[in-house]
Amino acid sequence: MIAFLQTVLTFPTLIYSILLTVCVLYWLLAATGLVDLDGPDHVFGGDGDGDLGAVAAIVSKLGLSGVPVMIVLTVLSFCGWLGTYFVQLLLLQHLPAGLRIPIGIAVAVGMLIPGVIVTSLLLRPLSRVLLRLRPPQEPSILGRTAIVSTPSVDAGYGQATVDDGGAGLVLQIRCQDAGRFKRGDRVVLIEYLDKQHAYRVISEEQFQSL
Repeated sequence: MIAFLQTVLTFPTLIYSILLTVCVLYWLLAATGLVDLDGPDHVFGGDGDGDLGAVAAIVSKLGLSGVPVMIVLTVLSFCGWLGTYFVQLLLLQHLPAGLRIPIGIAVAVGMLIPGVIVTSLLLRPLSRVLLRLRPPQEPSILGRTAIVSTPSVDAGYGQATVDDGGAGLVLQIRCQDAGRFKRGDRVVLIEYLDKQHAYRVISEEQFQSL
């Protein structure tokens, strides 16, 4: 037990131990109802401002659209913790003290690569299930004007907001012409892509000329 604690509290495992502890505490609080389970989800599915748009793009490319952010972070933290734990146990603790920190930094950063791959593989089935469980949008929304809310739109990623008279709708949108639309552009929803749970869009000017 002492050897285990010494390993998990030693750099670089300590970094992932802290992240994993935060995730576990979140789920404990969520179980008691003290935090909202849907609270952090806007990080991967909100308006895409600033760096969050880039994060949402990465998550979409990994096939994890719709998966709650805390589930992604929990699995990623556990993968990183597990990897750094065994590297520390089998390798780093046997190295000279002067090499442990630089190699530990490289291990902590490098562990993100297999961590992201494993997280994506584990959670993709969950993503598909969540997308199928989403209620379909009303057909009448086709032809409505939306405002692009992500830095860019392409065939695999993009979001826009539609004024519904209330809080507004955040929708997934797609366009084959990558780079054509940017944040703030006005587009029109012309087709619902059932497999992607998204809408194909064209520019408002193009729609008006039809």
